This record gives sequence, structure tokens and C-alpha cells, in this order.
Amino acid sequence: MQTMMKQQRASAAAGKQAQAPRVSPKVGRARSVIRAQAAPATAKVAAPTISRDLVDKCINAIRFLAIDAVNKSKSGHPGMPMGCAPMGYVLWNEVMKYSPKNPDFFNRDRFVLSAGHGSMFQYSMMHLTGYEDVPMEQIKSFRQWGSLTPGHPENFVTRGVEVTTGPLGQGICNAVGLAVAEAHMAARFNKPDVKPIVDHYTYCILGDGCMMEGISNEACSLAGHWGLGKLIALYDDNKISIDGHTDISFTEDVAKRYEALGWHVVHVINGNTDVDGLRSAIAQAKAVKDKPTLIKVSTLIGYGSPNKADSHDVHGAPLGAEETAATRKNLGWNYGEFEVPTDVYDVFRGAIQRGEAAEAEWAATTAAYKAKYPKEWAEFEALTSGKLPENWEASLPTFTPEDKQLATRQHSQTMLNVLAPVLPGLIGGSADLAPSNLTLMKISGDFQKGQYAERNLRFGVREHAMGAICNGVLLHKSGLIPYCATFYIFTDYMRNAMRMSALSESGVIYVMTHDSIGLGEDGPTHQPIEHLASFRAMPNMLMMRPAGGNETAGAYKVAIQNRKRPTTIALSRQNMPSLPNTSVEGTAKGGYIIHDTPGGAPEVILMGTGSELQLAHEAAVILEKEGKRVRVVSFPCWELYEEQSAEYKESVLPSNITARVSVEAATSFGWAKFIGLKGKHIGIDDFGASAPANILYEKFGITTAKIVEAAKGML
Repeated sequence: MQTMMKQQRASAAAGKQAQAPRVSPKVGRARSVIRAQAAPATAKVAAPTISRDLVDKCINAIRFLAIDAVNKSKSGHPGMPMGCAPMGYVLWNEVMKYSPKNPDFFNRDRFVLSAGHGSMFQYSMMHLTGYEDVPMEQIKSFRQWGSLTPGHPENFVTRGVEVTTGPLGQGICNAVGLAVAEAHMAARFNKPDVKPIVDHYTYCILGDGCMMEGISNEACSLAGHWGLGKLIALYDDNKISIDGHTDISFTEDVAKRYEALGWHVVHVINGNTDVDGLRSAIAQAKAVKDKPTLIKVSTLIGYGSPNKADSHDVHGAPLGAEETAATRKNLGWNYGEFEVPTDVYDVFRGAIQRGEAAEAEWAATTAAYKAKYPKEWAEFEALTSGKLPENWEASLPTFTPEDKQLATRQHSQTMLNVLAPVLPGLIGGSADLAPSNLTLMKISGDFQKGQYAERNLRFGVREHAMGAICNGVLLHKSGLIPYCATFYIFTDYMRNAMRMSALSESGVIYVMTHDSIGLGEDGPTHQPIEHLASFRAMPNMLMMRPAGGNETAGAYKVAIQNRKRPTTIALSRQNMPSLPNTSVEGTAKGGYIIHDTPGGAPEVILMGTGSELQLAHEAAVILEKEGKRVRVVSFPCWELYEEQSAEYKESVLPSNITARVSVEAATSFGWAKFIGLKGKHIGIDDFGASAPANILYEKFGITTAKIVEAAKGML
């Protein structure tokens, strides 16, 4: 066969007599089909510095670490690492700039495994190249409790993993965000007369599943529009998914689609063995500066397995002892379980010295930059340190009841524009709703192709990708603080990206306007009912619904301070006052007293959030006129309240006061924890309707009169 002959020629040229590995008929047939396609023109690349035999040995080491780890775990996905191993060898040994001993080296290339189910591919590469978090005992502990090698890559678990991947398509979108951050930082800080201090690529491996998920098309459409030339995606085109061969549901021409999206596209026809083809494709990708590149790499899933290759059987289950033995024989791998030959380690561990050299080179580059541009260097250092500027929060305004009533989305606009000059890392935008979300920073223009230094991101109608791209921007770790915005109802389109923010400890700020039935005439398709409860249930997500200007300022202060915890801020369309005693400080506690009747302990507690806090306050005035002692509590953030001391919570909601009423233009779900079994919620447990906001509040019974009635009923 052609491939076998090529291997033998490479071995002979290296002066070694070695038996080429046997290849099963199934592998051979699949390869011959692939080779029947027309090959693209290839660029000249440097010859490898080691023999082809040793290259193949290195590639097989990647495969068998994955095979053995999945077998030991009794679960996992060996097929993808087996097919992608040549990509791993070329990327990690010949192409990427990184430092295994210092995974946070700023000017490193970023790598994202969007096909996160193949996590043993990444762990194999990290182990072989010398990452300290992935010694052999961690490979052997794959998918086990407390290990640093979980079932999908997690950035908060394994140092050196850039982003958390698993839900298909999220990774490539994160990669777009990483590339956005690189382009932005390079445009802001690089100078034409010195070597660039920001100069690295983002590499991503994605599979058929990622290609099928709509989120990837959203993000890659934007990447093409923005012309992100330092984004290189390798598409593992193995034509297998869990259901079987993809031709049962996925027959489009992906290459043509990406060309239409504005990408440069290269095809490596035989990704199983054509290492030179991979080198050439990456060289071509790096030569194209004004477009992202998709390298379509046609591979055989489970390459080398005589009986399971090219089938879904090798996608998500261990090979098993018998098939593993057959694969070892088929690929000529005469080593035991988890055994890595010394010469393979010698090849891969060269990454340590290369990484140290790359760090030294960057240190020299930054020293020269600092000498010539001390002001810009100080700004770069301050930003990339991740530390917030001193006294930044002093820019946040405060409000009194005498100030003009405004919607909290208008207050949000004020906050973004007072923060933009004092927080140089603030960057973000809206999903085609900037005039409604009020999220443009007046200090900046639009981030566009050739205008990467600007800070307003125009996402278009792409909510899901927007959230995932913002995760990537933040996880670039360059000190950028991304925010994104849409109508609150459309968090339904981006919920998984928001969940990944929470899981990944990615402090993205989600600016969500039109937060209730108060948006009125657009009707129930646009009126969020269950969304507050939904995000309050999400771990590590701060769900804030501020009432008035002071609480909106407080919500932004909390959101900016929380760099490892995302914040969703639900903002109103309708106007409301800044009530007496609302404050930035109280907002930080999540729940706090804004009103107490003088003369003793309260008889009834009224509590609310957002635009309905005003109704609770009005009800308190009426009840007090009737001789009742009333407390009003604002609850802008349940999560922050729950983090307060038991003593503080008892001071706000004394356990002996059971007459409690909550009011919120949303579902009652969850309020029982604060109002108790005897309490009453004034809200809406059904979809809304199309009508002016005041009519909707009256028809659904979310009124001051209903609050008064509920309170009297308990008293």
C-alpha cells in the first residue's frame, strides 16, 4: 500500500531497517477511499528532524496512552485520540509555542479541544510534553474522583487547559473568543518599530458533532467577518457520531460552507499518516493573515483498531482487552500498558526547553518594549495582572428619590459609560439589540476587521455564540472584562454558554434587559417568567435584579469584583424610582432592609425585587396608615444574601415573624425559602400576554392593592 511504502522509504532514508506496522484491511480500504479524492496544492515545509519511524512511534504513544487510560477507567472515548494523534504530534512537537513548566506564559499559543469527549488526547499530549499536572499517575486516574484528568477538559481543574469543553460547539466558540482577545490586545499594544509583545495563535480541534451544532456556525460566521487570521481550526473529519456514520444526517459540504463564511480552507486528505500534509496545511494557514483557517483533516476514527475503526463502537467505549491486543499487534506497538519508550519522551520533552526559550525571547522583547514605551508597558502590565484599578468604584454614581425615574436599563447604560474610562479591560456588546439594551460604550468605536483596538463588539443575532465567545475572551487571561447583552427571554438561546461561564469560573457580565411582563405589548414570547428562578438555581451564577439607580450601580460593582463568578443583571424596560435607603452597600449583601415602621418590631415583612420593590414600598405606606408595623426588604441577589452570616439573615428576616409577602413579576418558584409555608407570593405562574405593561400588572394581580390584601390576610 502507498502509505506503508512511504513509511518504509522514510525508515530506509533514516538508515534503519524496521518493519512497518501491519494495517488491517478495514483501515486500508478507508484510506484508499480518502486518497481517491483530489489533493490540494501543498506548500513546501521543512523536513522533520527525526526519522519517520520515531515520528510514528511518538504518534502511537499518544494513541496507546488514550487506549490504556480509557480501558482502565472502563469509560471514555478512545476513537478520537487514535485518529487525531498525528495532529497532536505536529501541533505540540513542531508548531505550537507554549511552556509546560509555566502554562500561564502570556504569549503562549492557545489550544482548545472542542471535541472535549476526546479529552485523553489532550491529557496524553500534556503528559508527554511535561505538564506537571499530568504525570503518569494522573493518566492512570482518568475520570476518577479527585483526579486532574476529568472526563472532559476543565480549565479550573487542570493547569494548562485553557477552557472547559464538553458540550459540542462550545470549544470552537471559546477559541473565537481567545482569538478576539489576542487581536484586541495586539492592536492596542503592539508597535510597528519594535517586536510585538502580543503575538500568538489559537488552535482548535473540533469534530463532526461540533460542526452540526448551530452555535459553531454562529461563532465561525463572526470569526470570518472579523477576519481573525490567528485562529486555526483543525476539523477531525472522521464521519462518525454516536448514531453511526454521519451520512444518516449530515451530508453538507463543510469546506464550502466555511469558505462562504469567509474562512481560508485547506484539506488534508489522509490525516491518519500524512504528517507532511499536516505540516503543509498549518504552514498555509499561518501564511494567511486576514482570514481564520479551517483545516479539514480526513481521518479514521479509532485508526489502527482492526475490528472497531471507522465505527461508532470506538467512539464512546473502551476497546477492551482483546481489541487492544489486536490494535497493538496491528500497529506494531510492542510495549506494555501505560509504557512510553524513552526515545518518545526525549522527543516530546524537548517542549520544555523550547518553552523556556520562548519565555526568554518574550522577556527580551518586553524589556525592549518597556524601554521605548514605558507608559504603554505600564498599561499592559496593569491590565494583564488582572487586578482592578485602584478606586475604580468611585466612578459609580448614587441617586436619591428626587432624581428622575428611569428604567434600570438606562441606569445600566450610565454604569457602562462611567466604568469604561476607568476599566480599560471592559469590552462587550449586544446581540443586535444595542439601541434597546443600551450597551454601547461612547468612549470606543466598533471592534471590526482592521479595528481590533475598539471595545464595542457587534455580535449580530447570535446569542448562543455571544456568550461562549465572551467566555473565551475572559479566559484568555489578559485582564479583559467581557459583557454581553440581549433581552432576558433570549437567555434561553444562550443558557448553555452561561452555564459554562458558571462552571468555568468565568466572570462574564450578562446584561439582560426587558426583564418581565413589564415589556408589555411584545407579548408572552418575549416575557420572561421562569428565568429568575432558573438562574438562581444555577451554581456559581450571581442573579441580580436591581431596583433603581443605586442598586444598578451596586449590581455592576458586584459583577466587576467577581472575576471567577459570572453575573446576570436583569434590567427593566419601565421606569422606577430610586427608593429611599436603597444603596450600593445593601446590594452587596443581596437582601437588606430599606424601610421599617418606627416603634417596635415589624408585624409583617414585604419583600421584592426590581420594579416590584416600588409596589412593596407603596403597600407599606398604606398599611402603616392603618396602624400596622411593616418592614420592606429589597432582595436584589439571593445568592449574595445566602452568603451572609446567620446573625445578619436573622436581623433581616426574624424567624418569629411569619407574616411575609413577596412580590416579583415572575414565578413564585423558590420564594418559599424566604416567605415560609405561611407566606404569600404576588407574581405570575403562567405565561404573560400582549398589552400595555400597566394593564398586564393589573390583570395578573401584581398591584399594591393585592400586596396590602395579602398582608392583611395574614395579620
